[in-house]
Amino acid sequence: MDREVIISLKDVTISYDNYIAIESANLDIYQDDFIGIIGPNGGGKTTLIKSILGTLPYSGEIVISPTLMRHSERLIGYMPQLSTFDRSFPISVIEVVLSGLQAEKGFFHRYTKADREKAMQLLSVANITDIATKQIGEISGGQMQRALLCRAIISEPKLLILDEPTNFVDNSFENELYALLKEINSMMAIIMVSHDIGTITSSVKSIVCVNRNVHRHDSNIITQEQLDNYHCPIQIVSHGHIPHTVLAHHKGDGCKCGHRK
Repeated sequence: MDREVIISLKDVTISYDNYIAIESANLDIYQDDFIGIIGPNGGGKTTLIKSILGTLPYSGEIVISPTLMRHSERLIGYMPQLSTFDRSFPISVIEVVLSGLQAEKGFFHRYTKADREKAMQLLSVANITDIATKQIGEISGGQMQRALLCRAIISEPKLLILDEPTNFVDNSFENELYALLKEINSMMAIIMVSHDIGTITSSVKSIVCVNRNVHRHDSNIITQEQLDNYHCPIQIVSHGHIPHTVLAHHKGDGCKCGHRK
């Protein structure tokens, strides 16, 4: 069976302040995708997803499938970076989750009992029902990330976009998050931005490398040679008995294992 393309970027370029952030990007996103977006800081990862969300001007064409539309509403759930969310705003955790229904219901629509029950069900999945009525300024960063995930999926979107979802999340919920996302992927496409290439490659199906240019790799295995070809310098963090970081080789290194002759 042919896979349906739900979003297609055709020769998309995004510029601001006389700087080209994304140049001539071509990318198809399919209805069953689970994409990990990687790339260096400042390479354009967040810019790319904002163009998909429709919040940035661009040249070129972004084609949205009717499958991804409900009247004029795009069926896209979005979990932003925690740093972009104003936690001083006087709103409770359950109200944050319910706000994910605003595009469907409008700003002045009263939430129904069914809406609140649905929000509580999602908070239960995220294991934070006990903080449902707390103000968001009173909860931890990890709890806030869980609430934002609930907010992103309460409207039952066809595409879920997550921007650095594991920042400020404790290790136990990080494992729960990836297990939950695999389950969610049976119902919707997922795009996840992450700097943690080692972790996301065990979960995603495809890799998109973004460093001004955009390159799709239809596998969750990507080699250093491919990263070099894509001009995508990534620092790979490796786990071991002693925490350490594996860096790219320097010119003059004597062998591939990193020892000098």
